[in-house]
Amino acid sequence: MLIDFFFTLRAAKLPVSVKEYLTLLEALRAQVIGPSVDEFYFLARTTLVKDEAHYDRFDRAFGAYFKGVELLADFTKEVPLEWLRKTLELELSPEEKAKIEAMGWDELMETLRKRFEEQKGRHEGGSKWIGTGGTSPFGAWGVNPQGIRIGQDKGRNRSAVKVWDQRAYKDYDDSRELGTRNIKVALRRLRRFAREGSELELDLDDTIHSTAANAGLLDIRMVPERHNRVKVLLLMDVGGTMDEHVHRVEELFSAAKTEFKHLEFYYFHNCVYDFVWKHNRRRFSEKFPTWDVIRKYNKDYKLVFVGDATMSPYEILQPGGSVEYHNEEPGAEWLQRLTHAFPKYAWFNPEPQGVWQYRQSIAIVQQLMNQRMFPLTLAGLEGAMRLLSK
Repeated sequence: MLIDFFFTLRAAKLPVSVKEYLTLLEALRAQVIGPSVDEFYFLARTTLVKDEAHYDRFDRAFGAYFKGVELLADFTKEVPLEWLRKTLELELSPEEKAKIEAMGWDELMETLRKRFEEQKGRHEGGSKWIGTGGTSPFGAWGVNPQGIRIGQDKGRNRSAVKVWDQRAYKDYDDSRELGTRNIKVALRRLRRFAREGSELELDLDDTIHSTAANAGLLDIRMVPERHNRVKVLLLMDVGGTMDEHVHRVEELFSAAKTEFKHLEFYYFHNCVYDFVWKHNRRRFSEKFPTWDVIRKYNKDYKLVFVGDATMSPYEILQPGGSVEYHNEEPGAEWLQRLTHAFPKYAWFNPEPQGVWQYRQSIAIVQQLMNQRMFPLTLAGLEGAMRLLSK
């Protein structure tokens, strides 16, 4: 059985060697784990995967091979799970949805506090309590223009202003092969931008040839430096609605790591706040304060954001507006600090440009970026490169 598992991982383009496979077999023979799929998952990942960037690929291959096995972390939740069983998912017409009134931020937070004090049991299909279905702003699988999502595995209507559950994001894979013609063209755009402003270096072979052809008189020939000196600070949105754009962002990320010698990258979710992170699995244990990032890198770094800017406006404009924790200052303040610290900046948005005008949060981010938002297309990449190279 495990031979097929090994070939499944190889088919998923994971760099798994025979030696690592034998190590896994030795660990099983030594009975270092019990008869548990969860324990086997962690043992296999530990022995077979050498780079955290490949965890997501390993998870997909593992899940495909063991068909339907889900690995769930045992998080402590204050909301009883029996309140959130999915037995009813409400379907409303556009006219019915338009009649549902949204609470303001302060009213929403205060009402949630009262619900915790008052509610004693499970509810479904209503407009008040924490539960499933219905039009209540608190719970899962319901319909509300602005609510707090609790106990739902992923977003449906993109209307939640807070998410109660702990969420696991995956690092973008920086080794994805750039196989399509369009990405190869994009790579050339990046290369041209990367080498602008670089100093020249000595072309030794051509200098020797030219000097010999010049009767021994020294004829120095120069070529553009192979390793560019352009410095890029890349901030990437991850998780939530960005899950739809993982493939394209990974291609861009891989191209950037190939072309820019001086590339620094961090992750954020929806909007930048007081900290960013390098590894999504350790985003709460290994934080990098945004102030430290601003102070660490000089103004000659080109600042590039990658994100769909699709979120509740509260996440940008309201203290405490983050869906994951209570941020003391609004995201808009941090975006302004970053763009002030790094005068050459741009934002790539993988969402189709045709939908930008219908999303309030995108308009707000565009304004904060001084309209320096570009679609993640060849034309958008070309425009951003011209802007950043001025």
